Amino acid sequence: GRSRQQRYDKLADWDYIYECARKAPDTLQVMGNGDVFSYLDWNKHTSDCPQLSTCMIARGALIKPWIFTEIKEQRHWDITSEERLDMLKNYVNFGLQHWGSDSQGVQITRYFLLDWLSYTCRYIPVGLLDVIPQRLYWRSPSYYGRNDLETLMASDSTADWIRISEMLLGKVPDGFSFAPKHKSNAYDRAENG
Repeated sequence: GRSRQQRYDKLADWDYIYECARKAPDTLQVMGNGDVFSYLDWNKHTSDCPQLSTCMIARGALIKPWIFTEIKEQRHWDITSEERLDMLKNYVNFGLQHWGSDSQGVQITRYFLLDWLSYTCRYIPVGLLDVIPQRLYWRSPSYYGRNDLETLMASDSTADWIRISEMLLGKVPDGFSFAPKHKSNAYDRAENG
């Protein structure tokens, strides 16, 4: 597929997706996918091509899981860092319920939390943007948030992600390290960590 061939270097070809949807038989549901990161993207794609059954949201939901609320309520949500931290707390609680609260369950939950944080750090808060909405392909610059937690959540440093995980799961074991699975934190910066 596109992701494997392009590694997100190019935008989704929505003209091709629309063409496929228009040519598909009525019995075939065609779902568009690619670069949906706001309710405006969703609205554009579903209105430009009524033959689309729906739009899938992948990276957009990894970076800002509240995108579904934005679509439902037709608004840009200037979510606070505290609200985002609450989402992370819920995620951790679900992880501990699923994998257990013993050391192995904490370790697995931490791994998946850190992997997710390698995506969420790409979010730029609405209140800090000069142009709304944020585009999925933008590489967020280093910035100071409106509070220390917002700045911490914007960091692409694995050390800061580990610090966030320690806020939720306790101290990491001595010698702990983490390398993101998909290099989704790869910006135009020389070094992470």
